[in-house]
Amino acid sequence: MSEAAMKLVVVGAAGRMGQTLIRLIHSTPATVLHAAIERPGSPFLGKDAGEVAGLGPIGVAITEDPLEAFLHAEGVLDFTSPSATVGFAALAAQARIAHVIGTTGCSSEDEAKIEAAARHARIVKSGNMSLGVNLLGVLVEQAARALDPADWDIEILEMHHKHKVDAPSGTALLLGQAAAHGRGIDLAGNSVRVRDGHTGARAAGAIGFATLRGGSVIGEHSVILAGEGEQVTLSHSANDRSIFGRGALKAALWARDKKPGLYSMLDVLGLSSN
Repeated sequence: MSEAAMKLVVVGAAGRMGQTLIRLIHSTPATVLHAAIERPGSPFLGKDAGEVAGLGPIGVAITEDPLEAFLHAEGVLDFTSPSATVGFAALAAQARIAHVIGTTGCSSEDEAKIEAAARHARIVKSGNMSLGVNLLGVLVEQAARALDPADWDIEILEMHHKHKVDAPSGTALLLGQAAAHGRGIDLAGNSVRVRDGHTGARAAGAIGFATLRGGSVIGEHSVILAGEGEQVTLSHSANDRSIFGRGALKAALWARDKKPGLYSMLDVLGLSSN
């Protein structure tokens, strides 16, 4: 007998990613939308989640209280804000369910709280849920390991839509971490986020970041490895927000029967080197 569809909660249900997730869940036989959550005071409260997502009525009203929804669900998909995500992680731990986190911009304090919640919840967290980006991260790590930092500089260029509030993007940081891991260094102590004025020569071994914002760009990322007389560019373009949603669904289904812990998309995709 086939396994019953996984009961999922979408938080931030009326947002761009929330609507995408609702549509994907509706079209995926292995999943079912159990509940849709929005912030208190949202004008979408009480509305049918399917209608908000452009599907037509599906019989799931958007509510503001996640507690009961989490207790009767099997997983939650979360592309919200750091403060909201920390609260959802605590509730997921209480309910002992899977929590897929695509939220970016988390502080070290936020990360510590999420890690603590993972003692009881099955948390999959990634700066980017797409297969292509996570494969790109593996390639960046391999390239950084192979190329001598004394001879090769690494710069990460990213562009997103004008409404994005954090910079560098979670994906850029994911790629930076991959490069730093390949070199065996700490990213925080070797990254350059801002250049302005008379900066002097580039420090050997640094990992640079450049951030662009404008229009409706979903996500463009390039990792440039620049040597003397040659340059290698590894890049990824996101043309449809559903790539992140499909990755999130894959992560939720993967985490359904796993032990509590903090996982990444590399674990989900079998690309982890651990």
